[in-house]
Amino acid sequence: MKIHFASDHAGFELKKALMEHVKTAGHEVIDHGPMEYNEGDDYPDFITPCAQAVAEDTESLGIIAGFSGEGEAMCANRIKGVRATAYYGGAPKILVLSREHNNANVLSLSQHFMTDPEAIDAVDLWLASKFTNDERHVRRINKF
Repeated sequence: MKIHFASDHAGFELKKALMEHVKTAGHEVIDHGPMEYNEGDDYPDFITPCAQAVAEDTESLGIIAGFSGEGEAMCANRIKGVRATAYYGGAPKILVLSREHNNANVLSLSQHFMTDPEAIDAVDLWLASKFTNDERHVRRINKF
């Protein structure tokens, strides 16, 4: 599967760790930046192109990272066709539901509130979860 990645400086190290993990798992990785750490960068400069790529290639997914993951998810959700969910720990069932019920195609993670192993587990669970395609979920998604 093709997976698009992006972050800002606050998620840069997590993004690198996650890209390496999914690459090792056999997925195709596309990095939308940043390519190097820059404390003064702004996440929309990287999240927007990543989200646009996911929206254009409906067979792909996106994984984005930041301090909390919240602003990154908000930015990604401004792109038509993107359904980003933010996760920064807690009940992992929300990761499953985001895919099964909402067909989330972008996962936004927090470098500040999660360890790399926790984030890797979250990514693995999210990637393993599939949209149910139940009529009620399709109907709801088609309304936005």
